Amino acid sequence: MFARSAITTRTAVPALNAVGQTRNMATLKEIQNRLKSVTNISKITASMKMIASTKTTRAQRAMNVARQYGQVSNDFVKQSEVKKAENAKEILITASSDKGLCGGIHSSLSRYSRRYLNEHPDTPLVVIGDKGKVQLQRVYPQNIAYSFNQIGSTIPTFDESSGISSVILSDKAIEFDNAKLVYNQFVSAIAFETSEIENFPISQIVEAPNFKAYEVQEEVLENLNEFLFANTMHWALVEGHAAEMAAKRTAMENATKNAGDMIQRLTLQYNRGRQTVITNELIEIITGASAL
Repeated sequence: MFARSAITTRTAVPALNAVGQTRNMATLKEIQNRLKSVTNISKITASMKMIASTKTTRAQRAMNVARQYGQVSNDFVKQSEVKKAENAKEILITASSDKGLCGGIHSSLSRYSRRYLNEHPDTPLVVIGDKGKVQLQRVYPQNIAYSFNQIGSTIPTFDESSGISSVILSDKAIEFDNAKLVYNQFVSAIAFETSEIENFPISQIVEAPNFKAYEVQEEVLENLNEFLFANTMHWALVEGHAAEMAAKRTAMENATKNAGDMIQRLTLQYNRGRQTVITNELIEIITGASAL
């Protein structure tokens, strides 16, 4: 009886070791698969960072040109000393985009627009970009008069800005005097600031003190009104595009760093588990040799 019990106990130990070894092998396989997936993701984010860096350089060059034209329009309005009319009806234009993976750049625009709509609930809203539309239509679907997408897939052009402006100005159902354009102002390669540009109608510009001294034909005034609106729109879209590309580059850089940290942790965990398996196998070999 004592001999049988000894044999039974001796055969039970390798069975337990086999179960533990199988469990460790399964865990190592899971870690290895996860390590491969994270490595592939890091390669993708690194490639996207390089692409965003190239696009950021191009977007900054286009932004500098559009900003000069936009600032000239603003200086013209300031030097004319245009004053906002009392009880003027306003329209809010949010310049977003269709693509994500660029941090909280779209959420910042949505928060800014929601704060304004909370104070002015009857203001009509025009949203450029699907990302901004999705966030704003949850709370203010009745305010959205127009929404545009597929604008600025590369760098927004003046033709696209003129087309949006023409659609808004030609719609007689939308009554407004002043337009507020909410956009992301490019501060640096790692920072942006949500800001607004106010566009005044030609009826208020004509009544400005420094503009009354000049006689201008009505056709010229109408063309000037359309140009100022389209020029301001183009400035907001191009600068917002530059801020988006810079934010995307920063987001992909952070994602690549986080993936690298995760790869280091998973590699360390995999090596420790593999070392445990090898140690258990050596213990079994030594135990078996000692039993012989």
